[in-house]
Amino acid sequence: MVADFDSAPPADASGPVATWSARAGAFTLDVLFGLGALIAAGLVAVAATPQGWLWWLCVVVAVGALLAIAVNRYFLPATRGWSMGRSVFGIAVVGAGGAEDAVGARVGPGRLMLRDLAHLLDTVPVLLGWLWPLIDSRGRTFADLLTGTEVRRVDGSRPDWRRRALAAIAAAAAVSAAVAGAGYLGVYRPELAAAQAREQIAVQGPKIVEELLTYKIATIQDDFARAQTLVTDGYRPTWVAQQEATRKAGAVDNDYWVTNGAVLNSTANRAVMLMLLQGQRGAAGGQRFISASVRVSFEKSGSGQWQVSDLTVLAQPRSGGAGG
Repeated sequence: MVADFDSAPPADASGPVATWSARAGAFTLDVLFGLGALIAAGLVAVAATPQGWLWWLCVVVAVGALLAIAVNRYFLPATRGWSMGRSVFGIAVVGAGGAEDAVGARVGPGRLMLRDLAHLLDTVPVLLGWLWPLIDSRGRTFADLLTGTEVRRVDGSRPDWRRRALAAIAAAAAVSAAVAGAGYLGVYRPELAAAQAREQIAVQGPKIVEELLTYKIATIQDDFARAQTLVTDGYRPTWVAQQEATRKAGAVDNDYWVTNGAVLNSTANRAVMLMLLQGQRGAAGGQRFISASVRVSFEKSGSGQWQVSDLTVLAQPRSGGAGG
């Protein structure tokens, strides 16, 4: 995201004081081109799973953006005389003259970093650092006064870096868009799918369990066959074995309904629910009220149907006396 600058120094960095608009425009190009990618990476990283692939991608992008800003803002001016933004607007940060350097002398990277840090601090009190150049005779900010620098126009011929600046901005925008797209695919879409699955299973799950556990002696064969379609292929042998054990033990009418339930967790294709059941068991006239609690795991089939992949009884059915 950093343009390849010509090694030629500015023709003459002792020209007139740079205008406020030129300084603001140069700052925008120098910082905001990488700041957009940095912010996008930070926002996605906060939402991503820590240490996951998306999180690490955001870290790499953020570090790359910071390095790009640092190289462009501090090292290119010190070694080649230009930063991207200042080259476009024809200005340069130079020494103001003093014990350390002559007027118009090139400024080193450490001093440029200190200048930006000071400028960050003088921005806090109602943007005072940005407004002070409008009244200072040499257009200096408090950061310039602290570090002995000033910003001047560069007279003479110089390379035209506008195309390279546009290319850098376009590259930064593309990186930001790619990070945002990765965030959508890696965070938002899975979370949306999980939320939709939670809503579906909260409605369908209790109905599936009620149908799975309810049967009548008169229609037990059809009821058991229907129940087998409500479980996954992997869980079906276990469920069939339980049905056969029930049949051999002397099955009686069994009627369950869910009185309360909660979705414990969900993804796009899996969910787990805790359910409290009540029901009645036995033939008419000799029915007993029963209650139980179960933990049920669900999986979505290839056709989009939710099926039971495991059912664990947490509290065995308890009788509440005969109904009348």
